[in-house]
Amino acid sequence: MPDKQAAGLLNAQINRELYSSYLYLSFSNFYIEKGLAGFGNWFHVQAQEELDHALLLLRYLQNNEMPVRFSGVEPPPPQTHSLLEPFQAALSHERFVTGSIHAVYEAAQQDGDYRTMQFLDWFIKEQAEEETSVSELLKKLELFGDDPRSLYLLDQELAGRVYAAPTLTL
Repeated sequence: MPDKQAAGLLNAQINRELYSSYLYLSFSNFYIEKGLAGFGNWFHVQAQEELDHALLLLRYLQNNEMPVRFSGVEPPPPQTHSLLEPFQAALSHERFVTGSIHAVYEAAQQDGDYRTMQFLDWFIKEQAEEETSVSELLKKLELFGDDPRSLYLLDQELAGRVYAAPTLTL
């Protein structure tokens, strides 16, 4: 059974993942309103992934008979004006989430909570992928600038992204 300290941190992580989903939905909406449905699709898929992360954490606590505590989800910041800003904010946010997952892992490690550590291994790998993905897209946007042809092609590429539910075994 997970330690109470880890359980508290996992509950907080559920809230962070829900906020992430909410944030990415706002970014999706921003791009759709700008006429970049592919960018909107990319962030919509991100929002779905973050919601699933929250649900995985929730199920882990439930399966281990630990209390689940819900808290309010803060609204995302106001809409941005630059096509770069959502990706810059997403990269910063993903780094923050990575740090919070590392903190849960460290607490579990200190308590000898090997079950939680093993569970979090998937999240640690996932966060590395998330940071890389956002970073690569940000670099492309910085390279392309406001070139309409490049943005069009990238928008078409991002429109092809589809959601794939995680295959983590609890």
